[in-house]
Amino acid sequence: MTTPASWTVGDITVHRIDEIPLPPATGAWLLPDATPDVVAGQDWLRPHFADDEGVLRADSHSFAFTVGGLRVLVDTGIGNGKERTNPAWHDLDTDYLQRLTDAGYPPDSVDLVILTHLHADHVGWNTREVNGEWVPTFPNARYLTSRTEREFWTGYDMDEARRQMFRDSVVPVEEAGLLDLLDVPAEGLEVAPGLRLVPTPGHTPGHVAVELTSRGRTALITGDCVHHPVQLAHPGIGACVDIDPGRSEASRRELLGTLAGTDTLLLGTHFAPPTAGRVVTHEGAYRLSPVPADSR
Repeated sequence: MTTPASWTVGDITVHRIDEIPLPPATGAWLLPDATPDVVAGQDWLRPHFADDEGVLRADSHSFAFTVGGLRVLVDTGIGNGKERTNPAWHDLDTDYLQRLTDAGYPPDSVDLVILTHLHADHVGWNTREVNGEWVPTFPNARYLTSRTEREFWTGYDMDEARRQMFRDSVVPVEEAGLLDLLDVPAEGLEVAPGLRLVPTPGHTPGHVAVELTSRGRTALITGDCVHHPVQLAHPGIGACVDIDPGRSEASRRELLGTLAGTDTLLLGTHFAPPTAGRVVTHEGAYRLSPVPADSR
């Protein structure tokens, strides 16, 4: 049994459910403007978030917690046995579900699955293969995502790889009647006491971040509004897969500006360990001040 990394936010314990570290080539592909020279200019990124050669470190993981009596999972990673064009995501065989269970969240116990957006590395464990068919991994949960997000992809001219992802990881949840599409206004949407979806469009049109509040403490799960801490120092660095790069940058700048200098714990959906920290102003932009797991 493995003990997951966790952070305390008021009465909430947020568990990081690890899937896999992403390959070293991920950073250069995903954030092409985060060159080794750019990374080298930020000493605070080393050793946790980048190596001495300026290669970015990134992970795939989920976050699980209980709030308002609901057992919640935010994003579901890449998944096992999925046919993917990205070799780092193709046909994985990880013990993710065991790690989730070890954290106290066996699949049947999950009440809500929040999908920050509908990309392959955020919806993979929505389903698992049973007798040759893809079935919902969390049969007793409601899966939540933005209506804007789902409707965008409905009208999008998808390539075969993305169609495959929808076939194996989204459509089975819809067909089971478990997917709820939410209208998320500009001020955000409370989906349970202490649990709020915050619109952060740009990476995808309906992208949301997830805010937790308990006993005066707050945490925010980034999704892909911020892929890597280097974007705190350089908010203009975007991802190669951003649907609307300008809007993505605007969302990121607004979010970081709101968090800077506060006690809010930022939890990065792709941040390598230590994964969490507080946003502080630094050299005209920001940096992450890490908060180790199990820190009180």
